[in-house]
Amino acid sequence: MTQPIKLTLYRWAGSWGPFKVNIPCGECTLTKDIIKDVLVNELAGIPVEVEIKDWLSHWWEPLKHGAWHAPIVKVGDKIVSQGEALNRGVLVQKIIEQWTKQDNLKGNIVFGKAGCPHCVRAKSLLDKVGISYQYHDVVKESSALYRMIPEVKAHIGLKTPVTVPQIWLEGSYIGGADALEKWLETHLPETATNNVVNLK
Repeated sequence: MTQPIKLTLYRWAGSWGPFKVNIPCGECTLTKDIIKDVLVNELAGIPVEVEIKDWLSHWWEPLKHGAWHAPIVKVGDKIVSQGEALNRGVLVQKIIEQWTKQDNLKGNIVFGKAGCPHCVRAKSLLDKVGISYQYHDVVKESSALYRMIPEVKAHIGLKTPVTVPQIWLEGSYIGGADALEKWLETHLPETATNNVVNLK
């Protein structure tokens, strides 16, 4: 069973002993708005549990992780941002990194990009044999890019460069367009690969 990713925002607010924050923090508000928008758009469908805490009332919690300047954003037990408005790309990357640890890719997926001839060939091969798939453009969808890279590296190794397309069929890693072609030769029934009828 998957657990929601825990995200904590420490904003410039709260009190501790005689000290109280009276001036609101604009970057804290921006960070909260960025988190909300990213969860609705780039990370839709990924369960994330958001907790907002007043920094001065909980200053020792982020300090244990080396952070002291609000706004502070923590994903799991790692600080991903502090002291400035959150970079949404960093947030997407860190949430996806956590999510890939507990969720496997399912179904038929092609990760690619526009203008890539090998991506076009892979999609054409799948279309030709009638295999439906989800297509994700890794240039336009940052969540797809950050999901693809660690998934592929787990199969090809950390030092091998990642190219596109990257293909999964029935939840299993296939590889690129050449690997797809070989997979189709061995996994499709004869009628799907040879539809010529001999009338003799």
